[in-house]
Amino acid sequence: MRQRLMWIAWPAFLVAGVTEMLVFAVVDPDDLRGLGGESLALSRSAIYTLAFFAFWALCALSSALTTLLSASPFETQRCPMPPDARPRECVKEGPAAR
Repeated sequence: MRQRLMWIAWPAFLVAGVTEMLVFAVVDPDDLRGLGGESLALSRSAIYTLAFFAFWALCALSSALTTLLSASPFETQRCPMPPDARPRECVKEGPAAR
């Protein structure tokens, strides 16, 4: 599980950093406006920080979806419970299940 979390978090962190550099090379944080057209009452550092975490969350969501979709049928259909405690919906593993 830890390995999968690192497969998701680390690439998302790197891509979020690059995305922030690219976005703020073009966009000035002081020029950003809210939905009503009013100026944001945040410092430049706060905008950079919030944007980074928003980019990181979006990239992590993308990586998590990729990890979920790349799982094999065995990984998604296995039942972690012992054979005597499994509900009927659990796939039985091993040669006895065949």
